[in-house]
Amino acid sequence: MNPLEVLPKPKYKRILLKLSGEALQGEEPYGISPSVLETVSEEIKDVHALGVETAVVIGGGNIFRGVAGASTGMDRSTADSMGMLATVINALALQDFLERRGIMTRVQTALEIKQVAEPYIRRRAIRHLEKGRVVILAAGTGNPFFTTDTAATLRALEIGAEVILKATKVDGVYDRDPMRYENAVKFKELSYMEVLKRELKVMDATAISLCMEGDIPIVVFNLFEHGNIKRIVVGEEIGTTLRSARQ
Repeated sequence: MNPLEVLPKPKYKRILLKLSGEALQGEEPYGISPSVLETVSEEIKDVHALGVETAVVIGGGNIFRGVAGASTGMDRSTADSMGMLATVINALALQDFLERRGIMTRVQTALEIKQVAEPYIRRRAIRHLEKGRVVILAAGTGNPFFTTDTAATLRALEIGAEVILKATKVDGVYDRDPMRYENAVKFKELSYMEVLKRELKVMDATAISLCMEGDIPIVVFNLFEHGNIKRIVVGEEIGTTLRSARQ
């Protein structure tokens, strides 16, 4: 970067980025795509360079989904615990890619795995963010029956994030699946009540309710369009924004 280049002023001081495990899978049939991790790491690096405090919550569906395990007869609590461990694998992979790019990180987990990560402690997570470290939050809430979307919302509220950025494979929220219906209509903005009434599958109802109560907006955007995270952070209108009706 040219040292004389003036960096844009970010709209947000602290954000939480929600990544699905499926997004990290990319075009691979299973597991983690190195090319996707490279892309995500570069996007986070660009935002970090603006001085934005960044936390990340990652799902584990590219490795194991608790709901899928339970559907085959596995005990739901056991299956969800396996899914939480899958998110730790993803978090460690992202940490490696970020630190190879000179970005200091901390992985904190809701399950205690002291050999590889710190336990999640809210005040410690906030302190890491204040020191300019990217904090990767893994293992969901540490409890079965809760999704990583709910975990992302809970952590965002706990650490005082100003917005949740939900990365997806499409460029926003539509009234129907845009992959299946050519006439699907994209929403620029939706209230949380509209999301619940229309039963749009953006996040589960628990996560949406938490966001509504906490007055924290969600921006749903396409992860694979280069520069989108930075564009959102500096205030460009990207994707679909979900917010409380009174915001």
